[in-house]
Parts: sequence; C-alpha cells; structure tokens
Amino acid sequence: MPAPIKLHQLRAFVEVTRQGSIRAASRAAKLSQPALSKSVQELEEALGAQLFIRQRQGVQLTEVGRDFFRHASLVLEELRVAQEEIQQRLGHAGGSVNIGVGGSIARTLMPKVITQFHQSFPNVKVRILEGQLTTMLPALRQGELDFTVNTWCPGHQDNELSYEKLMERDYCVVARKGHPLAQATSLEALRHCSWTMPSPNSSYYRLLQDLFAESGPPPAITITCETFMACASLLAQSDFVSILSQDFFSDALVGDRLVALKLKEKMPKATFCLIRRKDTALTPMGAQLARLFRQHSQTE
Repeated sequence: MPAPIKLHQLRAFVEVTRQGSIRAASRAAKLSQPALSKSVQELEEALGAQLFIRQRQGVQLTEVGRDFFRHASLVLEELRVAQEEIQQRLGHAGGSVNIGVGGSIARTLMPKVITQFHQSFPNVKVRILEGQLTTMLPALRQGELDFTVNTWCPGHQDNELSYEKLMERDYCVVARKGHPLAQATSLEALRHCSWTMPSPNSSYYRLLQDLFAESGPPPAITITCETFMACASLLAQSDFVSILSQDFFSDALVGDRLVALKLKEKMPKATFCLIRRKDTALTPMGAQLARLFRQHSQTE
C-alpha cells in the first residue's frame, strides 16, 4: 500500500517547483532548506518516483514531476478555495481572489470593478495578472487563477474551461501620429510595414491571420508584445503599426500619441468572455468580483 501523502510535502514540492530551487523556495516559504529538502524527499519516497533532477543552479522537474505538479498545485488551490469559502460563508470577508485580464480590460473595465469591490470588501486581497488568454491557460487549469476576462474566438476550445460572453469591442489598425503611412486606406499599403502584435495564437489575433490571408501573404511580425504598455510605447516612439482596441485612445499615457488608420477593411470585433474552470466553483468573494465584471460590461 502506498505511503500517505502529507500536506506539507505537497506545499514544499509546489513551492520548490515555482521558485526553481530549494534556496529560493526556502526564502519564499520562510522555512529552512533542510526542512524543504526532507519534505520533497519524503514525497518522492511516498510516490516511489523521482520528481526533480538536482542541478548546481537549481532543480528541474522530471516528466513524472511535471505531471504531478499539475495535480499537486490544483489540490492546494482547491483546498485554499474551500477554506476561504467556509470563512466567507461564515461572514468573514477575507481571503484572496486571483484574476487575469486582457490589456483592454485592464485600462477600461478593471479599475471601476476593482475600486467598487475594494470599497465593499477592503480585507480581501486581489491579485491581477495582465496578458493574453494563452499565457493564462496553465494558471487557470492549475487553479492559480480564479477566472480571467479576455478575448475568445470560435475554435479556441478547452474542455476544462467555461466561456461566458460579456461583451464585444471594436479594434482598429493603430500607428503613431505623424506616421509616414498614417493616411493609408488599405491593409495592402501596410503589408511591408514593421508590425508588432501579441502571440498570433492568442484568441483574437488568430482572426487577423484570416483577414490578411484574404489579400495575400500576411505581414511578417517579428516583434511580439504581450502587454499593452510594451506595445503602446513601441508604437508611440517608432514606425511600427499594430491592431488594438479603440478604447486605447482614451489611455492617459499614450492615447493622444496614437491614431486609428481609416482602412477599407473592417477589423473583426473582439468577443470578451469571463473564463474559468468548469469543475471549480468560485468562492463567494470570487463570485462577487465576477458579478461586478458582468454588471460593468453591460454599461460599457
């Protein structure tokens, strides 16, 4: 009969994996290195398998370790959610909510939602991660994110996740004011420009590949910017072009330095969804935050 796995062993394993070394995990968890090493060793003995390859500069997961990490991190997150749900149902408004948002949401919807949520629940910690949906999928699957509000398109399916449509938004081709091709009227005129966009396999930007393909080979995108600030700063200070939500023109930092090009081709609308795991219920505080995103998305 396999030896029972203990909670402190799972926590030690997950922390070492996330930090990349025993030393870094020791600092993060405020535990001694010998204690962490012992916990991981006991876990490996209980499983009868090696989870890490020890190296001079840290640790590397074995194939078994990678598979087990998915399960271990999800177990710990499920336990956290269960504990917080009980406390919140007893009237103790504490705990934490971890969410992801796309760049457009981060600069429009999110500030209003978080401000209202914090006023109602000042003791609840909220962690916000900005980025494309593809970068958040591992964290969603492992329970590290409660939900994300991000773009989604048909064909981008994940059986573990649910997709609740919140709203649609208009996108357009963007360049700096004074760009040599600011008066361009077609994508063809911009085909040989320097382009920057997020990873092309991210949900909304996959639609653009089809749009370009209708008139010939797509432009070469050699610079990938996964965050709004990186993209907007590059656009504002160079001759790169990109495709962004029209909401960005109201951004206080760079909105007045960018211009939407008036092209004959209409950019596809972006569909924003609230995306979360199907098999995990949100805590009461997570549900409250999701409700505010739904409420505010209807007024945008």
